[in-house]
Amino acid sequence: MSNIDYNEIENLPKLAKSDFESAVTADDLAKLKTKYFGDNSVLVMSSKAIGGLSVEEKPKAGKVLGAARAAINELFDAATEAVKINEEALQYATEFEDMTTPVEFLKQKYNVTPIDFDGAVHPINGIINEIQTFFRNVGWTIGDGPEVEATEFNFDKLNFGKDHPARQMQDTFYIEKSSGTNPTDQKIPDQKIDENQTDVNEKLVMRTHTSPVQARALKTHGVPLYIAVPGKVYRTDELDATHTPVFHQCEGLAIDKDLTMADLKGVLELFAKAMFGEDAKTRLRPSYFPFTEPSAELDVWYPNKKGGAGWIEWGGCGMVNENVLTNCGVDPKEYRGFAFGVGIERTLILRHNINDMHDIVEGDVRFSNQLGLGVL
Repeated sequence: MSNIDYNEIENLPKLAKSDFESAVTADDLAKLKTKYFGDNSVLVMSSKAIGGLSVEEKPKAGKVLGAARAAINELFDAATEAVKINEEALQYATEFEDMTTPVEFLKQKYNVTPIDFDGAVHPINGIINEIQTFFRNVGWTIGDGPEVEATEFNFDKLNFGKDHPARQMQDTFYIEKSSGTNPTDQKIPDQKIDENQTDVNEKLVMRTHTSPVQARALKTHGVPLYIAVPGKVYRTDELDATHTPVFHQCEGLAIDKDLTMADLKGVLELFAKAMFGEDAKTRLRPSYFPFTEPSAELDVWYPNKKGGAGWIEWGGCGMVNENVLTNCGVDPKEYRGFAFGVGIERTLILRHNINDMHDIVEGDVRFSNQLGLGVL
């Protein structure tokens, strides 16, 4: 284009207004965007033609094109919003279901054969049941404790410094105390807990791990102690495909005379086989945690890993820090032990090649039944 048709450009907003008002779907808008802003559009071709104009005419052409482009952009934005509202209204209208109407339950989402069933065990509960069975079979106690916990047990007794990042509001849910029974006075079912342990002046948090149960058990039950604690924990994460603010961990603690890292490795090896099959094996990589020294990252070799057999990170572990033993009333010169923790959601994701955390937290019975947990 050697010359610019000013009349055509000035008339473009009027034509665009008519076109955009007739758009109903996002596909309609996509076509119109190409028409008015694509490489062969009047605006783009005219902009390229400015370079061939005289010095005197270039400002005029730039002003006319700028005004037309601004007007069309404004019209396009308004049309985009209108189409969005229209599509949402249509979606609400078409997705409406009368929940009182009897229907046949079909498992279409997970592409499996429809069957009749009354319910299902949630996958998280299913794995927790497996974990509890494993540790009871090897002679360990299963512990449970309050989810609303004092910072004394959630941080202080576990050797978290006062300035440790985990204490910050961006990682931990802090809550205000309410009148009535202190929620930290709840008891562990398998262990009797001293109701006067908690300092009434301590702050309360939603526990960030299940280790406080182990600290309570040490102070109450004493040693030797072999305890596994599967349970719900809380962190200030956003819910997305790989994270959730409410999730589950299993932590284990063994305190006795003469325990070593070899004992820890032996327990983890058996635990991995129970969770991932007889071909699973473990390895430890040096790491750091406030409550263990030395500390290690725990990897598991999983033959059925998505993409092929290989090592995957499973949790953390190590020998219990002497400060933790001292804080919990145990003489570190006479007793020592090991601790470990693994994510239960992570175990489920790795074992069943699950791609989205939403499938786990939504509680859809079809998802449970796909994993063989349906109650027929």
